[in-house]
Amino acid sequence: MAEANAQPNYPTREKVDFVIVGSGAAGGVMAKELSTAGFSVVVLEQGPYLKAADFKHDEWGYDVNKDLTWGSRQGYPQTFRKSVDDDAVTRESVLDYAHNVGGSSVHYSGNFWRFRPIDFMEASVRGPISGTNFADWPITYDELEPYYTKVDWEVGVSGLAGPWDPPRSREYPCPPMPVKSSDVLLERAAKKMGLTPYPAPVAILSQPHNGRPGCIHCGFCNGYGCEVNAKSSSMASMIPLALDSGNCELRTGCTVSRVNTDENGRANEVVYWEEDGREQAQLAKAVVICANGAETPRLLLASESEQHPNGLANSSGVVGTNLMFNGYSTAVGLFDEPVNAHKSVPATRVVHDFYELDPSLGYYGGGGIDARHFSAGRPMNAALAGGLFGDAPTWGSEYKKNLQKEFTHTAAFDGHTTSLPLATNTVTLDPNVQDKWGRAAMRTTYLDHPDDISTMKFFYEKSMELLDAAGATKSIGSYTEEGQEGNVHLLGTCRMGNDPSNSVVDKFHRSHDVENLFMVDGSSLVTSGRGQPTMTIMALAFRAADSIIQFARRGEI
Repeated sequence: MAEANAQPNYPTREKVDFVIVGSGAAGGVMAKELSTAGFSVVVLEQGPYLKAADFKHDEWGYDVNKDLTWGSRQGYPQTFRKSVDDDAVTRESVLDYAHNVGGSSVHYSGNFWRFRPIDFMEASVRGPISGTNFADWPITYDELEPYYTKVDWEVGVSGLAGPWDPPRSREYPCPPMPVKSSDVLLERAAKKMGLTPYPAPVAILSQPHNGRPGCIHCGFCNGYGCEVNAKSSSMASMIPLALDSGNCELRTGCTVSRVNTDENGRANEVVYWEEDGREQAQLAKAVVICANGAETPRLLLASESEQHPNGLANSSGVVGTNLMFNGYSTAVGLFDEPVNAHKSVPATRVVHDFYELDPSLGYYGGGGIDARHFSAGRPMNAALAGGLFGDAPTWGSEYKKNLQKEFTHTAAFDGHTTSLPLATNTVTLDPNVQDKWGRAAMRTTYLDHPDDISTMKFFYEKSMELLDAAGATKSIGSYTEEGQEGNVHLLGTCRMGNDPSNSVVDKFHRSHDVENLFMVDGSSLVTSGRGQPTMTIMALAFRAADSIIQFARRGEI
């Protein structure tokens, strides 16, 4: 007798209902929703299926060798340039994301801010911004709210509704994380400045929920997998349910090269290499690409054909354009008393008073500020940055004493901000550089809009004010005055919209060009939000799955 709920083994030359490319924040949700609805599903993931027992506090492996986030040394180079007039330079990585089941939801910090109603209609409220593709979404916050709630309860979020929260239909399933010392400093400083800090919502369980344990406060969240499954990655929360359905086959070590179409222009086959280099092709009734905001446009552009000469689903010519990173700033303060910000989850308080900046400033933007440890809480990173405040020795016993104090007596107040969509910010195929499979490397062309840089500067200055109000004896900080050259947030490259001439998918994530092809990940975002997009990506995936299930049941795919 076959094992109950064992993974099926679907023949590649027989059509399954859905092939899902990628198992990250969106792909995991899609796999769970479609398979538990009774459809046959094959998930193709290029990385391994790592589980809680596989993760460790290996700073050298994760931070230096990039064991989770592949780059040039593993055969996956990327190139970068600030404008089309520059030569693209090969980098270890530019677009930084994990390659494993669960994708970057495995190693994210877990900050889970909902977008607000303004995010979906801001272009109409603020008006156009010259030189950008700033636009309203084709959906509203109210349409997405039930799916935000599904993320809260099914994926698992800890928090407490605060004065700045958007409307919600249900409270958080888990209470907020215990406040950290660094966040006590932020909270006191913010109140002193007349601001309103509140508990940061995080995709990390503060108590047992859905059969998973609460956080053990090890301090290794950002950039690391959770060793107890308290972090609410799609690997921990969604993929097990998909596999338990008995309808989902997860194929790891599978690198997708292209999506083929039939004589009618419909997606019918996903071609991929297995880990040993053998080429396979899975037939499908429909394809859902959830590869992230960088890999998804790369795959579409690489899937050109006579019917789709500019790349699959790219009649608009906007596949790969409108790349948004989210802005970032940091301010680090040294305090007389121990802070120990390296402990527990990255952030437990957030200041959202500047979610929308006053238009009188003369530029567009907004975001939030939270408190963290300057080295992401990791000793090796702190050691490499020793002498942070520029007045300490860089070796010997005094260096060690100074490092010990910096590591335990500092807090970082970080700004997370908006990013405007520009046609010139792109992910394209590099004609001169290839990866280990012979695919064109991803070439990023990116330069922040002046408003984005002004916004980062505003948040940097506010963070420095907060450090002063918190009683820091020394402070130092930065923002990317010359523009960012990489990021972990990869948004907007296959944006959704009602007009096929300037968008790639409709409001249900269905390709305008190919009726049985869907793109569901950060690439579909129309605007960037305020720096924490993953919850919205998951909510959009739940919403897309609802629609796709109905399309399939009505025979419309």
